[in-house]
Amino acid sequence: MGIESLLIFLIVGAVAGWLAGQLVKGYGFGLIGNIVVGIVGALIAGWLLPAVGISLGTGTVAAIIHATIGAVILLVLLRLVKQA
Repeated sequence: MGIESLLIFLIVGAVAGWLAGQLVKGYGFGLIGNIVVGIVGALIAGWLLPAVGISLGTGTVAAIIHATIGAVILLVLLRLVKQA
C-alpha cells in the first residue's frame, strides 16, 4: 500500500465518520474517532451490503457512501447497546 492509498483510506474514513456523526445525532468523536468509526463502518458495510445484494459501484464517492452507511449502522447499534 503506497502513501497515496493510505492517505485516501484515512480521508475516506474521516469523511464517512463525520457524516455518520452528523446523521446519528449526539455523536462527535474528533478526527481520530471519525477515522476509526469510518474505517469500522467500511468493514461492516463491506460485509453486509454484498450479502444483501447491494452494489454502489466504484470510486471515492462510492467508498465514502459505502463507509457512511456502515458507520451509521455501527453508531445505531452502539446507541442500542448503550440504552440496554
